[in-house]
Amino acid sequence: MKKNFILDTNVLLHDPNAYNQFADNNIIIPLTVIEEIDRFKKEVTERGRSARQVARTLEEQRAKGRLNDGVPLENGGTLRVMFPNAYDPLARNMPADDIILKSALELKDTRDEPCIIISKDINLRLKADALGLQAENYENGHVDPTQFYAGHQELLVDDELLALFEENGRIPVPDGIELSANQYIKLYEEENPSEHKLGRYDADAGRIVALIPVPQQMAPIMPRNDEQRFALDALLNDDIKLVTLVGKAGTGKTLLAVAAGVFKTIDERKYKKMLVSRPTFPMGKDLGYLPGDIEEKLNPWMQPIQDALELVRHGRGKDAKLRDLFTDSEYIDVEPLTYIRGRSIPNQFLIIDEVQNLTPLEVKTVITRVGHGSKVVLTGDIYQIDNPYVDVLSNGLNAVAERFRPYSLGAHVMLMDGVRSKIAELAANVM
Repeated sequence: MKKNFILDTNVLLHDPNAYNQFADNNIIIPLTVIEEIDRFKKEVTERGRSARQVARTLEEQRAKGRLNDGVPLENGGTLRVMFPNAYDPLARNMPADDIILKSALELKDTRDEPCIIISKDINLRLKADALGLQAENYENGHVDPTQFYAGHQELLVDDELLALFEENGRIPVPDGIELSANQYIKLYEEENPSEHKLGRYDADAGRIVALIPVPQQMAPIMPRNDEQRFALDALLNDDIKLVTLVGKAGTGKTLLAVAAGVFKTIDERKYKKMLVSRPTFPMGKDLGYLPGDIEEKLNPWMQPIQDALELVRHGRGKDAKLRDLFTDSEYIDVEPLTYIRGRSIPNQFLIIDEVQNLTPLEVKTVITRVGHGSKVVLTGDIYQIDNPYVDVLSNGLNAVAERFRPYSLGAHVMLMDGVRSKIAELAANVM
């Protein structure tokens, strides 16, 4: 039996193509959702861009027939914009959520097929349940939290294979072991687990290889644990074009990425410029309410990046020439993510911070800006999300880590141990 799925506004803003994700069922979009989309479309934000894309895709469907009657979709389902009785004069001032619920109740009473509300709003799903309506979260692109890919694992080997790795810097993968491309390995023998060796699975060669040595020029920003060592290997490896670093506050994600970017850009001249960016998701008032010119408005959001750059610069401050390069925009740019959209970025070391606040579609838009010879690093904490339209399961950072897992162009490292300070680590764990 076909089902009737009623889509909430936040589902379409999260994925403008969501109506195509429900097989051959009936997709219902209440008129109040269209009205909310219309209000958001003028925003100069990621939400505004998603709203405009929703409007464009619905217009494409409208060209195929009357949305009021239902337009056939390629997957065998239908798409219909619903004009329910909720739009009587007495209901016009009802909140959008209540109109969606009223629409669902009307469908439930007049249709034999099951009626299901799809929303990313927990409160709406709770109210639906209280009214006896079925409601579900939109789970397309979700990653099972019990299956989060850490990017590294421990591997027990015999002393002979461990000695061979220490001597040659590479060994074949033991029989029966399945590894992902660029997965990092702690090699150890059962009798002496503390004396482990670190390696990376080279999928193209089919071997576990030694990590790239950390150059002394990066001092004093050096790895403090095995996970940071894995992260630096991925950051310094020119064959790996996309790196995702996930970890709680204080694990060193941003600092390691910035330090590696400075080394690759200024010391090695592998890239012509390092570009660091992050989305602007405020905790209170939005960007436009801040005083000053555009640079002054952006300072609160860009300051964490400037702090990381200052730490790297301070650690290498004895070199006057290098210190001058840090203030030269020819080599280092810090700008909001909004400015990256629509560009082509060749031969640059690109760092995007706080990626957990982006949807998979938004991250795709960013990555497709990367031109020839560039490397992109995505960092974030999936448990500190400010965007109300994504969560720990559906954010873009998790999606990229999982979908690039089979490919040798990508590498992922989950950092677990905080190194900022004892109090920062304790707060991250207990609060």
